[in-house]
Amino acid sequence: MTTPADRRRHLATSPFKPDPEPTIEQFSIDDLVSHDSYGMGRVVHVEAGAVTVDFRPKMVRVTSPFRKMTRI
Repeated sequence: MTTPADRRRHLATSPFKPDPEPTIEQFSIDDLVSHDSYGMGRVVHVEAGAVTVDFRPKMVRVTSPFRKMTRI
């Protein structure tokens, strides 16, 4: 099954640019972060596709691409 983004072709001579690839932010242990739903927290564990954040009083595993979370 193809998605609408797969069907779009961009010719080299087209005045329209293709949609840019989203950049996925990289986090490290002890980074302070802000999440839209949970508030401020600290990264306590980093995996390939997720991070675990201590938001006090709960620990939450946030999966990539981290759209709702930013580094402070």
